[in-house]
Amino acid sequence: MSTTFRNYIDGASVDAADGRTLDVVDPTTGDVYATSPLSGQADVDAAMAAAAAAFPVWRDTTPAVRQRALLRIADAMEARADELVATESRDTGKPLHLTRSEELDPAIDQIRFFAGAARMLEGRSAGEYMEGMTSVIRREPVGVCAQVAPWNYPLLMAVWKFAPALAAGNAVVIKPSDTTPASTALIAEIIGGVLAEMDLPLGVFNVVCGDRETGRMMVEHPTPAMASITGSVRAGMQVAASAAKDVKRVHLELGGKAPAVVFEDADLEKAVEDLIVGGFFNAGQDCTAATRVLVHASVHDAFVAALAAAAKGTKTGLPDDEDVLYGPLNNANQLAQVSGFIDRLPAHATVEAGGHRVGDKGYFWAPTVVSGLRQDDEIIQNEVFGPVMTVQSFTDEAQALEFANGVEYALASSVWTKDHARAMRMSKNLDFGCVWINSHMALVAEMPHGGFKKSGYGKDLSAYGFEDYTRIKHVMTAL
Repeated sequence: MSTTFRNYIDGASVDAADGRTLDVVDPTTGDVYATSPLSGQADVDAAMAAAAAAFPVWRDTTPAVRQRALLRIADAMEARADELVATESRDTGKPLHLTRSEELDPAIDQIRFFAGAARMLEGRSAGEYMEGMTSVIRREPVGVCAQVAPWNYPLLMAVWKFAPALAAGNAVVIKPSDTTPASTALIAEIIGGVLAEMDLPLGVFNVVCGDRETGRMMVEHPTPAMASITGSVRAGMQVAASAAKDVKRVHLELGGKAPAVVFEDADLEKAVEDLIVGGFFNAGQDCTAATRVLVHASVHDAFVAALAAAAKGTKTGLPDDEDVLYGPLNNANQLAQVSGFIDRLPAHATVEAGGHRVGDKGYFWAPTVVSGLRQDDEIIQNEVFGPVMTVQSFTDEAQALEFANGVEYALASSVWTKDHARAMRMSKNLDFGCVWINSHMALVAEMPHGGFKKSGYGKDLSAYGFEDYTRIKHVMTAL
């Protein structure tokens, strides 16, 4: 029996105004299992109108009220954890046990962090900087926020967007990916229930499902003061160009091509163990995934052999199998993209493990390790977004930095060494928004996440992510 997802506008679950729908595919089978609205201009207009009407009331609530609302949302999500995990796993094919521990539990914690942040907004103290005048700095919400979430972490990325926005006093219209609307629809039901119980404006949180055209309508709509997207570089550039037409604020979290630089003195066994997870978790569909391993020439061959053996021992499979590290790729287009990179490998490359589809149903891809690559190879320069790790050799620290920084992405990186001074030099000179030392892909609510260059700008998580959803006003008073 097919499932039907709906938009959520001003506290009501509704179909698209013109009745159009999109098929939602189960990536473990490739079969359609649900439909969702293909929203058009009328739906976007309705959601923006609801958010605009709710915003002044929500803006004028105290931080304590917003904190209580977010804490209740977190509690309500925790109470329905099994349902949320099952919904997310059904939509994405992710392993059930990892979806709970690595995605839902952190998402709930992050909502609680932003609930606290609502009451800790900092600013410079008032003072007299001109004779006879007192200056005060106000931090205010920006207004209505148009938010576009990706398909790789539908639930988690929705939280990263709405939690800081709501905590700061903004109203939200969020669009999930057309391939993964399920958990966002359920979150809308949960948030709507909390807002109703607290007699708060229901239009504070709205969900509009649809495709790229729907997202374009949201970004170009005159109502939002800010547009936020997590997605590809191409999508981010389009959003930035669209937002420029009426000078909207833009928050972009885009692609990544994270290097993991392994020096000869590193704990190689731990590096292999951690990078297998860092490279293959969520089928490598992560902007921070350890996609490029750079290894010192003196240990390169041994490291490649160990990494390939570990990859061959890594399992992909169905959501209820607790032995799997990851499930399928998200959709048929992504399967074709990953397959295309492998098909186009240059003659000097060697596939050390994997390199092929798994099974004939769904979008499963084997854990893949490729060696023998050069810096200008396509698979080094461009984002694969799949369970594929490349390995390059370097001779010294200078060459390691040259290779690591020699891509257009700059989101995350890691350094593996026991030499503290080297680790500090590398962390200074790596041109990435995050540098892990002897670890990869650890995230906490208190620390910022965001990149440079074509990985975008703006921060998620932390007080910095919270402040991104505020504006600064100077108030000057004559004494």
